Amino acid sequence: MIGGFSTPKKDKALKSSGGKMVKTGEILVRGIDTYKAGVNVRGLGTLFALCAGKVYFTRKKTSHGKLRTFVNVAPLAKTAKK
Repeated sequence: MIGGFSTPKKDKALKSSGGKMVKTGEILVRGIDTYKAGVNVRGLGTLFALCAGKVYFTRKKTSHGKLRTFVNVAPLAKTAKK
């Protein structure tokens, strides 16, 4: 346990759960390859929100039969200016 190298990293995780309100640029997932970027989400290892809104997840089957989980952000309704 010299230098703490035998302990697992704790920063790799799902940072925002489903139904949570997020801001633009907020990190949703860090370091997990099982989640893929969906609607209004960008990134490869670290997924972040492109707009403010509510987080939701979808699952789709690939052409090879493997299930993928996508992280999406439903944008907030914009206020109408008068």
